[in-house]
Amino acid sequence: MAEGTTTTAAQPALPHGKPVSSEVGLASWYGPPYANRTGADGTVYNQNAMTAAHRTLPMGSIVRVTNLSNDQSVVVRITDRGPFVGDRIIDLSLSAAKETGVYRAGIAKVRVEAYAPPVHPGVDPAGKWCVQIGAFLDEADAIKLKNNLMRRYSTAKVIEFAGPTGHWVRINPLKADKATASQIASGIHVPDPGALPYIVRLN
Repeated sequence: MAEGTTTTAAQPALPHGKPVSSEVGLASWYGPPYANRTGADGTVYNQNAMTAAHRTLPMGSIVRVTNLSNDQSVVVRITDRGPFVGDRIIDLSLSAAKETGVYRAGIAKVRVEAYAPPVHPGVDPAGKWCVQIGAFLDEADAIKLKNNLMRRYSTAKVIEFAGPTGHWVRINPLKADKATASQIASGIHVPDPGALPYIVRLN
């Protein structure tokens, strides 16, 4: 390991061929507050495993993350959704952050190269999408927004839920394609600059 002495799980095998997508942006990491919580893919988050959270890549995607400041890289599997903070594009597990030097810095500019995810029967390759807004520190603000959105999007399922960083509101459109989710997100304006709408892939 690059930093620390904690025993970590092995990195996933990097698939053959070229990545299907590549993006550059800020990486962060998530650890103790999320440890042992169930991730978006249904597995329990293990901060010592080589995993990461991403808002839009399909669950199970294998990605190579390279810290552009030191050229250290790690291969991780996408098992969760996030980060929901500003312009960050990926949240690394604690161990993956240590392997790339992101742990001490907190955030770092990285390149994320994604490879084709495994194909599961019955899963729509285009994905199912929703809109997520938050995090609100005050639950009352989240509930107020939820009630307003329920009236505005009467055919959508609108829920409010608590997370480690605050309260969130999610809109699950009846037509759960990316274009519909993007259209809904662009029409939502929340006074709180810390509670921006994000489109999120559900599968």
